[in-house]
Amino acid sequence: MGSVNFSGFNDHSKLRGLHAFMGGSKYHWLNYDSKKLVDAFLKYKAAERGVELHEFAAMCIRLRQKLPHSQKTLNMYVNDAIGFRMDPEVVLFYSENCFGTADAICFRDGTLRIHDFKSGEVKAHIEQLQIYAALFCLEYKINPIDINIELRIYQNNEVLYDIADPALIRMICDRIVEYDLLIKRIKEENHLE
Repeated sequence: MGSVNFSGFNDHSKLRGLHAFMGGSKYHWLNYDSKKLVDAFLKYKAAERGVELHEFAAMCIRLRQKLPHSQKTLNMYVNDAIGFRMDPEVVLFYSENCFGTADAICFRDGTLRIHDFKSGEVKAHIEQLQIYAALFCLEYKINPIDINIELRIYQNNEVLYDIADPALIRMICDRIVEYDLLIKRIKEENHLE
């Protein structure tokens, strides 16, 4: 073998913790043809854009900066959240095994409102917001039977409204408590902390 000069690794410290689209941890692209690669890349960029839109929406809500009135998803979401005096990006915590971040939430006059902004095309599911409602009730020790719960999903220039069934939210609360205990026991038994 010939002699190889190596003077040390280049400094890429600013990239530490990041993952490139065609990186080793996302190796599946090796098996893609060019069409599938383009489709996957466009989905990846759409997800990045979704994160940026969520950050923009949260900033507008925090600053109480309404957007022009229109039937566009982002505008309706931001303006409604401001109109209801909601807080953006609120973490709802039950345990290290079960928590989540509500896009916009408020609790006032006996009504819990949770709004979710979806920038993608994949059909949203109300179950996500039902879990947030249960997490709110568990964290703040509120019986869902004693309050009104309105859930909204903003997607594809439409708003999906759901008046949550308090019995269903209570059932989700019970399931969270039961499954959290199960996971804690499994962690203890298997030394997985």
